[in-house]
Amino acid sequence: MRVLLIEDDTALGAAIRDQIAADGHSVDWMTRLDRATDALASTSYGLVLLDLMLPDGLGIPFLKALRARGDVTPVIILTALDQVSDRIAGLNAGADDYLVKPFDLEELSARIGSVARRYSGNPNPIMTLGALTIDLAARHVILNGKAVILTAREWVLFEAFLQRPNQLLSKAQLEEKLYSFDTDIDSNAIEVHVSRLRKKLGAKVIETERGLGYRLGRP
Repeated sequence: MRVLLIEDDTALGAAIRDQIAADGHSVDWMTRLDRATDALASTSYGLVLLDLMLPDGLGIPFLKALRARGDVTPVIILTALDQVSDRIAGLNAGADDYLVKPFDLEELSARIGSVARRYSGNPNPIMTLGALTIDLAARHVILNGKAVILTAREWVLFEAFLQRPNQLLSKAQLEEKLYSFDTDIDSNAIEVHVSRLRKKLGAKVIETERGLGYRLGRP
């Protein structure tokens, strides 16, 4: 999943970025609302993490504007504002969750997983695919009773297929998932990662529609 982090505290922002990247997500980190607006206009995100006090404005009006133009991207507010009235204002503005600073990074990971599952239509973090058992929350994959280790990039791509089981994903759509991992993406990066996923998870786990893209297979 590609995450947009909007946080101006550099120490906290770096810690959050590293935590969610370690969880297997790609992260774009912005410290201003104007830059976040530009990012949302040009990129499809699976989740927004929003601070409420930014150098160029407040998070609540930003969130209201996001919802007013029909953007339904999930949003988790991260803020030091801890009054009940603040929580109510954030949720009423369209937030999906509200986390008060300071918070435990593991709790943030759990909240992200919960919101992501809710929006993907799969509240159960455990799913099966042929001989595979997949724990979406823990990002663990078991094949025939044995754990399979996926790199962060491999998990991001595999998760994209799991979230759209009947949809064809183009090479460009899959490349977008990797942008925040690497400044430059090799022209054959998707082919390489898909090949590695097949070797680890089974040859039929991802099907190729020649010239069109890839879809989750039926192993």
